[in-house]
Amino acid sequence: MELKQELIIVLDFGGQYNQLVARRVRENNVYCEIYSYKTPLEEIRKKSPKGIILTGGPDSCYLPDSATYSKELFELGVPVLGLCYGAQLMQHLLGGKVERASVREYGKIKLTVDKADSAIFENVPKESIVWMSHTDYISKLGDDFEITSHSNDCPVASYENTAKNLYGIQFHPEVLHSEYGSVILGNFIRNVCKCECNWKMDAFVENSIKTIKEKVGNGKVLCALSGGVDSSVAAVMLSKAVGENLTCVFVDHGLLRKNEGDEVEAVFGPNGNYKLNFIRVNAAERFYSKLAGVSEPEKKRKIIGEEFIRVFEEEAKKIGKVDFLVQGTIYPDVVESGLGGESVVIKSHHNVGGLPDYVDFKEIIEPLRDLFKDEVRKAGLELGIPKHLVFRQPFPGPGLGIRIIGEVTAEKVKIVQDADAIYREEIDKAGLSQEINQYFAALTNMRSVGVMGDYRTYDYAIALRAVKTIDFMTAEAARLPWEVLEKVTNRIINEVDHVNRVLYDITSKPPGTIELE
Repeated sequence: MELKQELIIVLDFGGQYNQLVARRVRENNVYCEIYSYKTPLEEIRKKSPKGIILTGGPDSCYLPDSATYSKELFELGVPVLGLCYGAQLMQHLLGGKVERASVREYGKIKLTVDKADSAIFENVPKESIVWMSHTDYISKLGDDFEITSHSNDCPVASYENTAKNLYGIQFHPEVLHSEYGSVILGNFIRNVCKCECNWKMDAFVENSIKTIKEKVGNGKVLCALSGGVDSSVAAVMLSKAVGENLTCVFVDHGLLRKNEGDEVEAVFGPNGNYKLNFIRVNAAERFYSKLAGVSEPEKKRKIIGEEFIRVFEEEAKKIGKVDFLVQGTIYPDVVESGLGGESVVIKSHHNVGGLPDYVDFKEIIEPLRDLFKDEVRKAGLELGIPKHLVFRQPFPGPGLGIRIIGEVTAEKVKIVQDADAIYREEIDKAGLSQEINQYFAALTNMRSVGVMGDYRTYDYAIALRAVKTIDFMTAEAARLPWEVLEKVTNRIINEVDHVNRVLYDITSKPPGTIELE
């Protein structure tokens, strides 16, 4: 099975939700690639896409320096769907008019469908909730376009030109907040683009292994194995591709969850189920020393990322000639590091934007770079990794270094390790572990007065986080039962030294991030 049987291209105009569009396309079993809006038209033409989606973006399309594209794009004979900025840009280029709106729409808005027989509104009710985020609006449509839906403050919430297969949507169907968003995108893929929807994860895994074999040849490969889901899947994929030419280095930077270093070694080490030429490097003191006195989150990430690479370089020299470094980078890492097309930097991930300028390897291989977390898990199952390993809790590469607000010290690491272990244990006991996509304890930099045993205390506050999400690009706080929160709080305060207060973070993403730095 070929990897790219059918292709939909996403042109990225710089919005923060853009990678979600690709993820939604893949949910429909159609392969999708993302390109910057700066990509030449001829390159797009050569790809022979079944459809093109224009994403959102931060600009106003009518300003001279705003992101734009050649109007010839709409003459390729390929269906085009514009989302938010993409919808506005299409009209701006094709005779419509876009202006600053008198009322800015942001958040959940009621949508009313005006054209029930529109190909993209099949199985969508007349009224539903969608996610809007715009300050400009389409005040006039170009010739041969017609309105297909509206909201109270947005007269053109969607439009179409069926003769040319051109469609525009002012809202964001890619985010979970849009009730029928996935249906609408699926309708575009199937009804308009006429896709057969036959791309599967087994094809991705099979072709990735083949590509890696061709790239590496007889070269030596060093894999950065953290023990997390992403790096574990990457390691097993590489093992199947290059066999004994792979060495996996596990760096215990002293920022892992409680007992996690030993657990990782038990699974992937010499006595585990995988033959990965496993090497464990205990480097806690080295990382603590580098992080001493550093409070700024981005700086911590950069320090941890660079130190990771330095450790790998040292291990590579011990092994001998190493040609490739493998990392478990995934799509959310890329987009939040500002490298996924046109998006701005939210935070540097240690294996993407956190890399130092000099890396002593011929090339870095990131086999999961185009996948979202749930797709990584599917790939893991295809590779034969046991389900209980594939569905472990996500854990960031910089580890507890970014779950400790402010300076990182050995004492703070122990506090958050102990609190987190209690939290995870009680979530599991309550039978909630499969209902929550990510949950953890973090150590705030706040200290406050408390009373324990008739004595005044002045200690730290632990923040608990639990979110529900599919793609980890947007998330909502989980509504945990009060009795569970109460039990966790009592245990943490009684069993963890230097903690006298426990908080529960109910912030969604956006505006927050899932991690609590």
